[in-house]
Amino acid sequence: MPADDTVPASGAASTARLFYALWPEPPLREALLAHQRAWSWPPGVSLTRPERLHMTLHFLGELPRALLPALAAALPPAQAPFGMLLAQPVLWRGGLAVLLAPEAPAALVELHSRLAAALHALGLPTETRPFAPHVTLARRAHQARPPLQFDPIPWTARGAVLVESVRPHGGYRVLAEAPG
Repeated sequence: MPADDTVPASGAASTARLFYALWPEPPLREALLAHQRAWSWPPGVSLTRPERLHMTLHFLGELPRALLPALAAALPPAQAPFGMLLAQPVLWRGGLAVLLAPEAPAALVELHSRLAAALHALGLPTETRPFAPHVTLARRAHQARPPLQFDPIPWTARGAVLVESVRPHGGYRVLAEAPG
């Protein structure tokens, strides 16, 4: 996915809500949507919109835009493709419905660790909970029921992207991707 080189307009916010992620290609996004449709959803659920499906590696939060060049430069080069299986539908506390990769491949763990080291080098904190690679399918999904049977979804990835959560409409914009 190409990076969006849009420069914030004059008077734009001096901060941005950011995260590092793995970004699915269109065929994978379609498979995730098919899996999402197979769930039984309760009234009031908030399904993740197709263009927002991703796997968060590190949530950075609201940061000064002045850090964007350093955060983009911290992306490790794209590596040899690595695969994982999204194979475990789970309803987490708080009504979060996710599709989990129960076994994180070594390359994904290494990518997550390299990004954490880069963030620490920039003086930024990282999440203290263990990394659980997943894609969020819905929020406010209390009492949702996952499909009884489904084929695990293979994901082949190469590198991370830096993403901005764009307000007020709530879309995402890829700002930078792993070089190479």
